[in-house]
Amino acid sequence: MSSSAGNPKAAVVTGYPVSGSNGAPPRRPFYPPPADAPPSRYETFFERRRRRRLMALGVVICLVLFAGIIFSLIPDPRTPEFAVSSACVTGFNLSAQQQQLSASFDLNLTVHSLNRDMRIYYEHVTASVLYAFDILSENTLAPFYQGKGETTVLRVRLVALGEYVNSNVVRGIESDRGRGDGAVGFNVRVLSLYRFRSWFLSTSWSTLSVYCDDVLIGFGNGTRLIEPNLAGRMGKHA
Repeated sequence: MSSSAGNPKAAVVTGYPVSGSNGAPPRRPFYPPPADAPPSRYETFFERRRRRRLMALGVVICLVLFAGIIFSLIPDPRTPEFAVSSACVTGFNLSAQQQQLSASFDLNLTVHSLNRDMRIYYEHVTASVLYAFDILSENTLAPFYQGKGETTVLRVRLVALGEYVNSNVVRGIESDRGRGDGAVGFNVRVLSLYRFRSWFLSTSWSTLSVYCDDVLIGFGNGTRLIEPNLAGRMGKHA
C-alpha cells in the first residue's frame, strides 16, 4: 500500500467559465459618446438676434443697391443753353424828333442740349430784341426738336419798320453811339414752351425764358455793322 505523501493530489483552480472556442475574454458592450448638451436659452436668444440683425442688414444693402440702380436709370432733365453766336444790324435809322426806329436785326442763336438721355420739344417760340427793357422788334419762330445732346442754330430775323420808341431809348442809343467805339448794347430774349421726353418719361409743358444781355454791336455810318462784340451773349434763364 502506497503512501499518500509521495503522490499528492493535483491543485484545484476555480474561476469563471471560458466562453467561445478560442478562449478570448468576452467583449465589453459599446456605448456611444454622450451627446453635447443643448444650448442654453441665453445662447439661443442672442444667436437668433444676431441672425436677425444680419438678415436686416442684408435687406437694407439690397434695397440701397436697387434704389441706386433705379435712380441711375431715371433721366435728369437739364435746361438747354442759349447763346447769340452772331449778330448783324442793317438799315438802322433812328429819328430822334419822331422817336421812330427802323432796323433789321439778323441773329444766329445757338441752342445746346445738355441732356444725353432725353429729347427736347419746343413750341410757341418767340424771339425779341430789346434796348434796356423796351422791345424794339419780335417775331415768332417755327417749333423745333432737339435730339439727345444736339446743338441747334436758329436763324432769326427781327425787323423794326418805323416803330415808335420811348424817348429814353432814343437818348440811350444816341449816347451809346456817341462813345469812342460806337457800340450799342442790345438784349435778346427768347420765350418758349418746352418739354422733355425719354423712352419711358415725358414731362409736362413748361415755360422757358432766356435773356442774352448786353449784346454789343458797333456801327460805322449807322446803316451797317462794323464788328459785333458778343459780350454777355450767353443766355440767362428766368
